[in-house]
Amino acid sequence: MKIIFVSSEAAPFARTGGLGDVVGSLPKGLEKLGHKVSVFMPLYGRIRRDGFKLSPTGGRPSVSVDNRLVTGIVHTAQLPDTNIPVYFIEKNEYYEREELYIDPSTGKDYIDNCARFSFFSRAVLETIKSMGIRPDVIHCNDWQSAMVPTYLKSLYKDDDYFKNTLTVLTIHNVGYQGLFPKEDFRFTGMDAGYYNWKQMEYYGKINLLKAGIVFSDIITTVSKKYSEEIQTEEFGAGLSGVLKERGRDLYGIINGIDYSVWNPETDKLIPFKYGPNNPEKKKQCKNHLQKKVGLAGREDVPLIGMIGRLAAQKGIDLLVECWDKLMKLDVQLVLLGAGDKEYQEVLKSLANKYSGKVSVSIGFDNQLSHEIEAGSDMFLMPSRYEPCGLNQLYSLKYGTVPVVRKTGGLADTITPSVGFLFESYSSEEMLKAVQKALEAYKDKARWSKLMRAGMAQDWSWDKSAKMYAELYQDARKGIRR
Repeated sequence: MKIIFVSSEAAPFARTGGLGDVVGSLPKGLEKLGHKVSVFMPLYGRIRRDGFKLSPTGGRPSVSVDNRLVTGIVHTAQLPDTNIPVYFIEKNEYYEREELYIDPSTGKDYIDNCARFSFFSRAVLETIKSMGIRPDVIHCNDWQSAMVPTYLKSLYKDDDYFKNTLTVLTIHNVGYQGLFPKEDFRFTGMDAGYYNWKQMEYYGKINLLKAGIVFSDIITTVSKKYSEEIQTEEFGAGLSGVLKERGRDLYGIINGIDYSVWNPETDKLIPFKYGPNNPEKKKQCKNHLQKKVGLAGREDVPLIGMIGRLAAQKGIDLLVECWDKLMKLDVQLVLLGAGDKEYQEVLKSLANKYSGKVSVSIGFDNQLSHEIEAGSDMFLMPSRYEPCGLNQLYSLKYGTVPVVRKTGGLADTITPSVGFLFESYSSEEMLKAVQKALEAYKDKARWSKLMRAGMAQDWSWDKSAKMYAELYQDARKGIRR
């Protein structure tokens, strides 16, 4: 099959989180299965600044945005270690900025995001046509490319070019929806008739993710549990009704991880390589991490790692709530993340209070994230909700025992044979789960068994890619599971 991925990010070119990791990895798994895959994304200024070598294709897609003809320039590069072409849509007016979605001067979304990603979606379709690619599948991701299936069922509905193309939309996090004022509808170039409660309107605003859900042939999300959760009011973020209506076409496929990047036996970013047969090197990684982040160099004390956005979704409020109780236990904590400024300040203050026992690093540091996975004994993920989660999968491979809340992808991937779970979203329940893990840590044989069981699991992209390929094929034949 010819499969095109459309995404606002793809590692290693540009990423802000799990979306970039997925689009940088899933195409590789599909290529291994013999499919012809390509990726389309915007050309952000940082991509060139980071030194990636691009070649112009000569493509210049022109799109009407608010009755103004806007022309982009198409460049290409290869996804590293593959034959997969990545096509970049350049338009400096839209993408030559410091960040991908959020204006650092205000801390809020760029005010022209609707125009930026409406242009991107149409420019992709125009480029596909001009290049003569006839895709069997166009696989879109989140609200930023949700206008692709929307356009195919509206502006392009009478265009035979795409008549045999299946559209797939993956929801990586239903909380991010692409909500814009009604006045921004003009940037989409669509007939005003589509602005109605069944299609694109959402409580007086435009909702691009809702449009994608309505118009895509197939919808997927990143774990089976999360596909069920988002059809409920509690987890659907206001879209549970439309998701339930499309329930027959909604599937959950767990993300994989890229073991060429995340594997302690080959990881170039950690000081000592190790595996199930030489776990003592993990202790050396722990000692290195303790020194690096300013923790007391104690081999006997359990070291808990946390990496992620500092946001309510990630359960940071639970951590803050029970901080003093947690600190009474004989543990160390190393945390890496950025996000809500209020959480950043609170966590920095608490780290100062417990200096030598706690380290908080604000920002994203790729090397440190690998060192935390390798050097920690356990990994804490107390998420309010978690569509898939990747860090618990990295942790399993690194012999770092996960302590997680039983929600979304965490519930699908962590069992008592490899980690510790708690159900209720409360600091008391989280603390109990941590205490259970600390008790197990004292029993060396039991802890070794947990570590080895986790390290033996296979969460590679090969499995996920096979499931996606089967879904594409079934859906193209009109089969619903």
